[in-house]
Amino acid sequence: MTAKPRVLLTNPMHPQVQPVLAQHCEVVLAPDTKPDTLTRLVAEVDALVVRAQLPPTIFDNAGNLRAVVRHGVGLDMIPVEAATARGIPVANLPGSNTQAVVEYCLAAMLHLRRGLATMDAGLRSRGWAVARPLADTGAELGSGTCGIVGVGAIGSRLAQVASAMGMRVLGLTRRPSALPAGIEAVAKHQLFSQADVVVLCCPLNDQTRGLVDAATLATMKRDAILINVSRGPVIDTAALVSALRAGKLGGAALDVHDRQPLTGGEPIFEAPNLLLTPHVAGITDTSMRAMSHGTVATVLALLRGERPANVVNPQVFR
Repeated sequence: MTAKPRVLLTNPMHPQVQPVLAQHCEVVLAPDTKPDTLTRLVAEVDALVVRAQLPPTIFDNAGNLRAVVRHGVGLDMIPVEAATARGIPVANLPGSNTQAVVEYCLAAMLHLRRGLATMDAGLRSRGWAVARPLADTGAELGSGTCGIVGVGAIGSRLAQVASAMGMRVLGLTRRPSALPAGIEAVAKHQLFSQADVVVLCCPLNDQTRGLVDAATLATMKRDAILINVSRGPVIDTAALVSALRAGKLGGAALDVHDRQPLTGGEPIFEAPNLLLTPHVAGITDTSMRAMSHGTVATVLALLRGERPANVVNPQVFR
């Protein structure tokens, strides 16, 4: 009887979908995501499902590994070049959490512009007379300008939502000629100086690391808001804290951070008008189910020797 292939999960998948993978493979769940743990376990498996940062040398002793699948979209957790050098296919799941991230961005905009949570807390603790005037400082999104940095699947869908709400949409991308209709291609200084809401949904690379620094923040409108659903290092966090403390920015929402997880002792916790979330923009029950189903399908296809279209290094098949 042929032994089932072994698949290592850095983290659990959706509880209703993980058993589907277990029907076809022996599933190994890592007890933790420490580099030494993952490096030790990957040496004895045929496939790896990634939801945590991998150490750069993880593939050095992964002689049996035939597939790496990102349970999600971002590839910065995986040393793709190292995998390619060893002929290991790497796949991700583009579009699997687009709707979840877009809805998070919309929720963050409304949270920062309308202050409903503050009103709720004020009404409960201090009464109607105190909570009611808080509405006077709220602002509507519809007449404003939304600037989107990184107009891929998420940015394009967000642009549709912003346009439907009556917002003008500006886009900053490496391929301005390929922008969807309704998005104005602009330079960086135009986007940050003109937008009432700036949303960062770009990948982290050498061009975007530190993209939003003190000089860039200084060009923004004093009542503008900044939302980051890309990666923490795209923003100079210290500069953002200074801008918020000085009242030079209307507010911000950060779902991603320089170092994760946050401990609670970082200076960012002392900044006003700031929404902090623990890297959950793309996580809902719906998106997790979709990502898990996509992961299972891709893992099994790769283990069968197939070449799925969502492999990001197809040159390994040549």
